Amino acid sequence: MSIWKNKVIFITGANGFLGSHVVKRSLSYKAKVIVLLKEDIQRSLFEIDGLSRRCKIYRGDLSDSRLISSIFRNNKIDVCFHIAAQAIVGIANDSPIGTFKTNIEGTWNILDAARVYGIKAMVVASSDKAYGEHKRLPYKERAPLIALHPYDASKSCADILSRTYAHTYKLPIAVTRCANIYGPADLNFSRIIPDTFRSAIRGKDPIVRSNGAPLRDYTFVGDIVDAYFVLAESLLKKKIEFGEAFNFGTGKPISVIKLVGLILKIAGKTGLNPRILSKGKIKGEIDRQYLSSAKADRILGWRPKYSLEKGLEATYKWYKDYF
Repeated sequence: MSIWKNKVIFITGANGFLGSHVVKRSLSYKAKVIVLLKEDIQRSLFEIDGLSRRCKIYRGDLSDSRLISSIFRNNKIDVCFHIAAQAIVGIANDSPIGTFKTNIEGTWNILDAARVYGIKAMVVASSDKAYGEHKRLPYKERAPLIALHPYDASKSCADILSRTYAHTYKLPIAVTRCANIYGPADLNFSRIIPDTFRSAIRGKDPIVRSNGAPLRDYTFVGDIVDAYFVLAESLLKKKIEFGEAFNFGTGKPISVIKLVGLILKIAGKTGLNPRILSKGKIKGEIDRQYLSSAKADRILGWRPKYSLEKGLEATYKWYKDYF
Protein backbone atom coordinates (compact mmCIF):
# COMPACT_ATOMS: atom_id res chain seq x y z
CA MET A 1 0.00 0.00 0.00
CA SER A 2 1.73 3.17 -1.24
CA ILE A 3 0.34 5.40 1.51
CA TRP A 4 2.49 3.56 4.07
CA LYS A 5 5.76 3.38 2.13
CA ASN A 6 8.50 5.24 4.03
CA LYS A 7 6.04 6.44 6.67
CA VAL A 8 7.67 6.58 10.11
CA ILE A 9 5.50 4.44 12.38
CA PHE A 10 6.05 4.30 16.13
CA ILE A 11 4.60 1.21 17.85
CA THR A 12 4.42 0.63 21.59
CA GLY A 13 3.96 -2.91 22.85
CA ALA A 14 5.69 -4.05 19.68
CA ASN A 15 6.76 -7.46 20.95
CA GLY A 16 3.37 -8.33 22.41
CA PHE A 17 0.83 -10.46 20.58
CA LEU A 18 -1.09 -7.76 18.71
CA GLY A 19 1.89 -5.40 18.54
CA SER A 20 4.03 -8.01 16.75
CA HIS A 21 1.37 -8.45 14.09
CA VAL A 22 1.10 -4.67 13.62
CA VAL A 23 4.90 -4.46 13.27
CA LYS A 24 4.89 -7.27 10.70
CA ARG A 25 2.17 -5.57 8.65
CA SER A 26 3.94 -2.19 8.86
CA LEU A 27 7.17 -3.71 7.55
CA SER A 28 5.31 -5.47 4.74
CA TYR A 29 4.01 -2.03 3.71
CA LYS A 30 7.64 -0.74 3.53
CA ALA A 31 7.20 1.63 6.45
CA LYS A 32 10.06 2.71 8.72
CA VAL A 33 9.27 1.20 12.10
CA ILE A 34 10.31 2.50 15.51
CA VAL A 35 9.40 0.48 18.59
CA LEU A 36 9.50 0.83 22.36
CA LEU A 37 10.24 -2.35 24.31
CA LYS A 38 9.96 -2.65 28.06
CA GLU A 39 11.57 -6.09 28.10
CA ASP A 40 12.61 -8.82 25.71
CA ILE A 41 10.07 -11.57 25.04
CA GLN A 42 11.86 -14.43 23.34
CA ARG A 43 8.71 -16.37 22.64
CA SER A 44 7.00 -13.71 20.55
CA LEU A 45 6.35 -13.24 16.85
CA PHE A 46 8.61 -10.19 17.08
CA GLU A 47 11.58 -12.51 17.72
CA ILE A 48 10.34 -15.70 16.05
CA ASP A 49 9.94 -13.94 12.69
CA GLY A 50 13.06 -11.79 13.09
CA LEU A 51 11.13 -8.51 13.12
CA SER A 52 13.48 -7.01 15.71
CA ARG A 53 16.31 -6.87 13.15
CA ARG A 54 14.23 -4.60 10.92
CA CYS A 55 13.15 -1.99 13.47
CA LYS A 56 14.73 0.92 15.30
CA ILE A 57 14.45 -0.11 18.93
CA TYR A 58 14.17 2.00 22.08
CA ARG A 59 14.15 0.30 25.45
CA GLY A 60 12.39 1.57 28.52
CA ASP A 61 9.10 2.14 30.27
CA LEU A 62 6.05 4.08 29.14
CA SER A 63 6.04 5.87 32.50
CA ASP A 64 9.42 7.44 31.63
CA SER A 65 8.20 10.77 30.26
CA ARG A 66 11.70 11.94 29.29
CA LEU A 67 12.25 8.83 27.17
CA ILE A 68 8.88 9.18 25.45
CA SER A 69 9.52 12.86 24.73
CA SER A 70 12.96 12.07 23.29
CA ILE A 71 11.50 9.46 20.94
CA PHE A 72 9.05 11.98 19.52
CA ARG A 73 11.62 14.80 19.50
CA ASN A 74 14.33 12.80 17.69
CA ASN A 75 12.15 11.09 15.11
CA LYS A 76 9.70 12.67 12.70
CA ILE A 77 6.92 10.26 13.58
CA ASP A 78 4.02 10.13 11.13
CA VAL A 79 1.84 7.53 12.82
CA CYS A 80 1.74 6.07 16.33
CA PHE A 81 0.04 2.82 17.24
CA HIS A 82 -0.13 2.88 21.04
CA ILE A 83 -0.81 -0.74 21.94
CA ALA A 84 1.36 -1.35 25.02
CA ALA A 85 -0.46 -2.14 28.25
CA GLN A 86 -0.38 -4.32 31.31
CA ALA A 87 -3.12 -6.61 30.03
CA ILE A 88 -3.35 -9.44 32.56
CA VAL A 89 -6.46 -9.05 34.72
CA GLY A 90 -5.03 -11.08 37.62
CA ILE A 91 -1.90 -8.92 37.76
CA ALA A 92 -4.06 -5.78 37.66
CA ASN A 93 -6.09 -7.04 40.62
CA ASP A 94 -2.96 -7.91 42.60
CA SER A 95 -0.95 -4.82 41.60
CA PRO A 96 -3.29 -2.00 40.59
CA ILE A 97 -0.73 0.81 40.96
CA GLY A 98 1.69 -0.81 38.52
CA THR A 99 -1.14 -1.34 36.06
CA PHE A 100 -2.28 2.28 36.41
CA LYS A 101 1.26 3.59 35.86
CA THR A 102 1.65 1.64 32.63
CA ASN A 103 -1.85 1.97 31.22
CA ILE A 104 -2.80 5.47 32.37
CA GLU A 105 0.42 7.40 33.02
CA GLY A 106 2.05 5.70 30.03
CA THR A 107 -0.81 6.81 27.82
CA TRP A 108 -0.74 10.44 28.95
CA ASN A 109 3.02 10.49 28.32
CA ILE A 110 2.46 9.33 24.73
CA LEU A 111 -0.39 11.79 24.24
CA ASP A 112 1.51 14.76 25.63
CA ALA A 113 4.59 14.02 23.53
CA ALA A 114 2.32 13.97 20.48
CA ARG A 115 0.83 17.29 21.59
CA VAL A 116 4.27 18.90 21.90
CA TYR A 117 6.02 17.43 18.86
CA GLY A 118 3.12 16.70 16.54
CA ILE A 119 1.68 13.59 14.91
CA LYS A 120 -0.23 12.89 11.71
CA ALA A 121 -2.25 9.99 13.11
CA MET A 122 -2.44 8.10 16.38
CA VAL A 123 -4.46 4.99 17.15
CA VAL A 124 -4.80 4.15 20.86
CA ALA A 125 -5.81 0.70 22.04
CA SER A 126 -8.67 0.76 24.49
CA SER A 127 -10.76 -2.37 25.04
CA ASP A 128 -14.28 -3.72 25.25
CA LYS A 129 -13.49 -4.02 28.98
CA ALA A 130 -13.53 -0.20 29.20
CA TYR A 131 -17.33 -0.32 29.05
CA GLY A 132 -17.65 -2.28 32.26
CA GLU A 133 -20.88 -4.27 32.56
CA HIS A 134 -24.09 -3.24 30.79
CA LYS A 135 -27.39 -5.06 30.52
CA ARG A 136 -28.05 -3.81 26.99
CA LEU A 137 -26.11 -5.81 24.40
CA PRO A 138 -24.27 -5.55 22.10
CA TYR A 139 -22.24 -2.62 23.41
CA LYS A 140 -22.28 0.45 21.17
CA GLU A 141 -19.81 3.32 21.22
CA ARG A 142 -22.20 5.67 22.99
CA ALA A 143 -22.52 3.37 26.00
CA PRO A 144 -20.91 4.94 29.09
CA LEU A 145 -17.54 3.69 30.32
CA ILE A 146 -18.39 2.38 33.80
CA ALA A 147 -15.54 -0.03 34.52
CA LEU A 148 -15.28 -1.10 38.17
CA HIS A 149 -12.14 -3.28 38.24
CA PRO A 150 -8.47 -2.19 37.97
CA TYR A 151 -7.65 -3.39 34.43
CA ASP A 152 -11.01 -2.29 33.05
CA ALA A 153 -10.74 1.10 34.77
CA SER A 154 -7.21 1.63 33.45
CA LYS A 155 -8.48 1.15 29.89
CA SER A 156 -11.44 3.47 30.53
CA CYS A 157 -9.07 6.18 31.75
CA ALA A 158 -6.68 5.77 28.80
CA ASP A 159 -9.68 5.88 26.46
CA ILE A 160 -11.01 9.12 27.98
CA LEU A 161 -7.57 10.76 28.05
CA SER A 162 -7.03 9.97 24.37
CA ARG A 163 -10.32 11.49 23.32
CA THR A 164 -9.68 14.47 25.60
CA TYR A 165 -6.36 15.24 23.87
CA ALA A 166 -7.97 14.81 20.46
CA HIS A 167 -10.79 17.26 21.22
CA THR A 168 -8.86 19.80 23.28
CA TYR A 169 -5.68 19.98 21.17
CA LYS A 170 -7.16 18.98 17.79
CA LEU A 171 -4.87 15.97 17.58
CA PRO A 172 -5.57 13.25 14.98
CA ILE A 173 -6.32 10.49 17.48
CA ALA A 174 -8.79 7.62 17.36
CA VAL A 175 -9.51 4.85 19.84
CA THR A 176 -10.07 1.15 19.24
CA ARG A 177 -12.31 -0.93 21.51
CA CYS A 178 -11.73 -4.50 20.42
CA ALA A 179 -13.30 -7.78 21.37
CA ASN A 180 -11.08 -10.64 22.57
CA ILE A 181 -8.29 -11.04 20.01
CA TYR A 182 -6.87 -14.43 19.07
CA GLY A 183 -4.66 -15.86 16.37
CA PRO A 184 -1.21 -17.20 15.47
CA ALA A 185 1.63 -16.49 17.90
CA ASP A 186 -0.48 -15.69 20.95
CA LEU A 187 1.65 -17.39 23.57
CA ASN A 188 -0.11 -16.02 26.63
CA PHE A 189 -1.45 -19.26 28.04
CA SER A 190 -3.60 -17.56 30.62
CA ARG A 191 -5.98 -16.97 27.69
CA ILE A 192 -8.49 -19.65 26.81
CA ILE A 193 -7.69 -20.11 23.10
CA PRO A 194 -3.91 -20.63 23.22
CA ASP A 195 -4.16 -22.70 26.40
CA THR A 196 -6.83 -24.98 24.91
CA PHE A 197 -4.86 -25.46 21.69
CA ARG A 198 -1.73 -26.30 23.69
CA SER A 199 -3.63 -28.85 25.76
CA ALA A 200 -5.25 -30.38 22.68
CA ILE A 201 -1.95 -30.72 20.80
CA ARG A 202 -0.37 -32.35 23.85
CA GLY A 203 -3.35 -34.65 24.33
CA LYS A 204 -4.30 -33.24 27.72
CA ASP A 205 -7.77 -32.31 28.95
CA PRO A 206 -8.15 -28.51 28.62
CA ILE A 207 -8.75 -26.44 31.73
CA VAL A 208 -11.68 -24.03 31.90
CA ARG A 209 -11.05 -21.57 34.74
CA SER A 210 -14.62 -20.23 34.73
CA ASN A 211 -17.83 -22.26 34.86
CA GLY A 212 -17.85 -22.20 31.06
CA ALA A 213 -20.88 -19.94 30.80
CA PRO A 214 -19.40 -16.46 30.09
CA LEU A 215 -20.38 -15.21 26.65
CA ARG A 216 -17.68 -13.44 24.64
CA ASP A 217 -16.83 -12.23 21.14
CA TYR A 218 -13.54 -13.53 19.68
CA THR A 219 -11.99 -11.74 16.69
CA PHE A 220 -9.09 -12.91 14.52
CA VAL A 221 -5.88 -10.87 14.86
CA GLY A 222 -5.60 -10.29 11.11
CA ASP A 223 -8.98 -8.57 11.11
CA ILE A 224 -7.92 -6.36 14.02
CA VAL A 225 -4.67 -5.39 12.26
CA ASP A 226 -6.79 -4.43 9.25
CA ALA A 227 -8.87 -2.26 11.57
CA TYR A 228 -5.83 -0.43 12.93
CA PHE A 229 -4.56 0.47 9.48
CA VAL A 230 -7.96 1.42 8.10
CA LEU A 231 -8.46 3.69 11.10
CA ALA A 232 -5.00 5.28 10.82
CA GLU A 233 -5.48 5.86 7.10
CA SER A 234 -8.83 7.53 7.77
CA LEU A 235 -7.08 9.90 10.20
CA LEU A 236 -4.29 10.65 7.72
CA LYS A 237 -6.83 11.47 5.02
CA LYS A 238 -9.04 13.36 7.52
CA LYS A 239 -12.02 11.20 6.65
CA ILE A 240 -13.17 10.96 10.28
CA GLU A 241 -13.49 13.37 13.17
CA PHE A 242 -10.59 13.36 15.61
CA GLY A 243 -11.35 11.69 18.93
CA GLU A 244 -13.71 9.04 17.61
CA ALA A 245 -13.89 5.60 19.22
CA PHE A 246 -14.71 2.46 17.24
CA ASN A 247 -15.73 -1.04 18.27
CA PHE A 248 -14.15 -3.95 16.40
CA GLY A 249 -15.58 -7.44 16.83
CA THR A 250 -17.55 -10.11 15.02
CA GLY A 251 -20.81 -9.47 16.88
CA LYS A 252 -21.21 -13.26 17.19
CA PRO A 253 -20.59 -14.21 20.82
CA ILE A 254 -19.96 -17.76 21.97
CA SER A 255 -19.81 -19.29 25.44
CA VAL A 256 -16.43 -20.40 26.78
CA ILE A 257 -17.46 -24.06 26.93
CA LYS A 258 -18.73 -24.05 23.34
CA LEU A 259 -15.53 -22.32 22.23
CA VAL A 260 -13.45 -25.05 23.88
CA GLY A 261 -15.55 -27.70 22.17
CA LEU A 262 -15.01 -26.03 18.78
CA ILE A 263 -11.25 -25.87 19.35
CA LEU A 264 -11.14 -29.57 20.24
CA LYS A 265 -13.13 -30.37 17.09
CA ILE A 266 -10.75 -28.36 14.88
CA ALA A 267 -7.75 -30.03 16.54
CA GLY A 268 -9.32 -33.46 16.07
CA LYS A 269 -9.34 -34.12 19.82
CA THR A 270 -13.03 -34.44 20.64
CA GLY A 271 -12.22 -37.31 23.01
CA LEU A 272 -10.69 -34.90 25.50
CA ASN A 273 -12.86 -33.63 28.36
CA PRO A 274 -12.69 -30.01 29.55
CA ARG A 275 -11.97 -29.64 33.27
CA ILE A 276 -14.25 -26.92 34.64
CA LEU A 277 -12.67 -25.39 37.74
CA SER A 278 -15.42 -23.03 38.89
CA LYS A 279 -18.98 -23.93 39.84
CA GLY A 280 -20.13 -20.32 39.99
CA LYS A 281 -19.31 -16.85 38.74
CA ILE A 282 -15.69 -15.74 39.20
CA LYS A 283 -15.28 -12.48 41.11
CA GLY A 284 -14.96 -9.58 38.67
CA GLU A 285 -16.07 -11.72 35.71
CA ILE A 286 -18.68 -10.22 33.40
CA ASP A 287 -21.15 -12.87 32.26
CA ARG A 288 -22.10 -11.45 28.88
CA GLN A 289 -20.02 -9.02 26.83
CA TYR A 290 -19.88 -8.41 23.09
CA LEU A 291 -19.77 -5.49 20.68
CA SER A 292 -21.60 -3.92 17.78
CA SER A 293 -19.21 -2.97 14.97
CA ALA A 294 -21.91 -1.27 12.91
CA LYS A 295 -20.18 2.12 13.24
CA ALA A 296 -16.89 0.74 11.89
CA ASP A 297 -18.75 -0.85 9.00
CA ARG A 298 -20.69 2.33 8.20
CA ILE A 299 -17.85 4.86 8.53
CA LEU A 300 -14.67 2.88 7.84
CA GLY A 301 -15.99 0.11 5.64
CA TRP A 302 -14.46 -2.42 8.05
CA ARG A 303 -15.97 -5.79 8.75
CA PRO A 304 -14.26 -9.03 9.81
CA LYS A 305 -13.12 -11.34 7.03
CA TYR A 306 -12.65 -14.38 9.26
CA SER A 307 -15.42 -16.43 10.79
CA LEU A 308 -14.55 -17.98 14.15
CA GLU A 309 -14.11 -21.40 12.52
CA LYS A 310 -11.84 -20.05 9.77
CA GLY A 311 -9.78 -18.06 12.23
CA LEU A 312 -9.37 -20.98 14.62
CA GLU A 313 -8.29 -23.25 11.77
CA ALA A 314 -5.58 -20.76 10.76
CA THR A 315 -4.54 -20.44 14.40
CA TYR A 316 -4.39 -24.23 14.87
CA LYS A 317 -2.02 -24.60 11.92
CA TRP A 318 0.40 -22.15 13.53
CA TYR A 319 0.27 -23.79 16.98
CA LYS A 320 0.66 -27.25 15.49
CA ASP A 321 3.89 -26.19 13.76
CA TYR A 322 5.09 -24.31 16.87
CA PHE A 323 4.59 -27.18 19.30
